[in-house]
Amino acid sequence: MSATPVDLPVTRSGKGAIEATDVRSVVKRTKRRLTSRGATIASLIIALLWTIPTFGLFVTSLRPQSEVVRTGWWSVFVNWDLTIENYQTVLANDNLLASLVNSVSIALPATVIPLVIAAMAAYAFAWIDFTGKDFLFVGVFALQIVPIQMTLVPLLSLFSRGLYINGYEVFEGFKDAGTYTQVWIAHSIFALPLAIFLLHNFVTEIPREVIEAARVDGAGHGQIFFRIVVPLTVPAIASFAIFQFLWVWNDLLVALIFASGKASPITRTLAELTGEFGQNAYLLPAGAFIAMLIPLLVFFALQRFFVRGLLAGSTKG
Repeated sequence: MSATPVDLPVTRSGKGAIEATDVRSVVKRTKRRLTSRGATIASLIIALLWTIPTFGLFVTSLRPQSEVVRTGWWSVFVNWDLTIENYQTVLANDNLLASLVNSVSIALPATVIPLVIAAMAAYAFAWIDFTGKDFLFVGVFALQIVPIQMTLVPLLSLFSRGLYINGYEVFEGFKDAGTYTQVWIAHSIFALPLAIFLLHNFVTEIPREVIEAARVDGAGHGQIFFRIVVPLTVPAIASFAIFQFLWVWNDLLVALIFASGKASPITRTLAELTGEFGQNAYLLPAGAFIAMLIPLLVFFALQRFFVRGLLAGSTKG
């Protein structure tokens, strides 16, 4: 009985077979190098060195004030005198819970707002042709080199006095100092250049055939953006969301200038917890670990997107 085409084995020949063999050999060599004993030992050493400061901070948070002032954290191996009094003192602070709520109220909108604007801007730079697009994109990229410190005074003046052009009030400003809105706008402005640049790189990796097929089917820019671009760039968006959330959560500079009074975040509360002359600095390690809980939850919740976002665009095919 003769073999039908379905029964015949599929084989590669010529250039395609050579390329496939080369790829497999490269993958095997790379795998052997990454899983070698030397690479494993080096990874363990790096992980240990990276963990030592955090471990020292954690030990310090459990030591009494007298020991923190007098000796280093490594002396705990000789004198095992640990206590949770520092955590109790920090948790007893009346402003701690309110400042945690403020940090969440600041970090979430300050992460979502620039991501929404940056995603739309990245799509426009990648797939919409308009006059001056290249020059405008270079300008956005150049804004990344502007130090934040240089923009704080003009931004504070804008928020407090408003914006006037030829005597006409374009922006009224904020009558009450230390509102959430000021911090949201400030963090969004500082995050937009990098967010647009990174998302633009991922959006441009989408095959042109996919976009052209959607246009042939009658899809407009809105449908292409929401149904094609956004789902394909979710890993990149989640990756930058983690970075932005952590940056806003740990920020102290912007908080000291724009977030005061009832809008004070956890970083400002911890800074004020040390006292006027730093006499209560021993409470900072305990406060730092308390403030670390929410960012850790965010990171672990988006970890799979974070890894995919870092790898997205690194390979093709």
